[in-house]
Amino acid sequence: MTKHTEADAKREGPTLDAADSDGQSASMSIEHFLGKVVRENRTNQGLTIAELAEQSGLSRGMVSKIENGQVSTSLESMVSIARALGISMSSLFKNFEGQEGRAQHVKAGKGMEVVRRGTTKGHTYHLLAYDQGPVKLFEPFLISMDDEAEIFPTFEHPGTEFIYMLQGKMEYRHGNRSYLLQPGDAFTFRGSVPHGPERLIKLPIRFITIIMYGQTQGGVES
Repeated sequence: MTKHTEADAKREGPTLDAADSDGQSASMSIEHFLGKVVRENRTNQGLTIAELAEQSGLSRGMVSKIENGQVSTSLESMVSIARALGISMSSLFKNFEGQEGRAQHVKAGKGMEVVRRGTTKGHTYHLLAYDQGPVKLFEPFLISMDDEAEIFPTFEHPGTEFIYMLQGKMEYRHGNRSYLLQPGDAFTFRGSVPHGPERLIKLPIRFITIIMYGQTQGGVES
């Protein structure tokens, strides 16, 4: 697998997919979106297409085409429909921007391998998600270790770090204390305190670590 630096990770990320509640690809044109909103408002008010057409001054055929997303409607027509329904123009469009969920889906084994300070043979970081915005909010990694002779540096960074052990056994140092971590253990601590693996007891070792940046409410004492 090709290795990348952390800077590369900011530039190269997985495809962001629009997904509906079932996790499947979803995309809706503005014509279909507006048609759906008009139809929902009309039926909620107990109006027929003919009644809405009469109140808006449009033909029944035009209202039907609008509801079925079959026509690009003029602004004037949409103003007439909004008035006939007794709703504002903004309410017709208010959920359009948020209709498509933005999600990252990293397939098994496809997390980007990131080179970090202190990583050597037998010690890999796979970045599992990528912040696309200007501010990094969190970094989730899958970390694997299989060389008991490796010597680890200590790490310090802003924010809070969370570790969940998946496999193996190790002693992990945080500040002046060491903790025995085994599968199923969860460990949370302040990243500003020096920390890192101290002794690998049972190999191979795999764990998820999530670094959460920014302000946190309260603190986790070492």
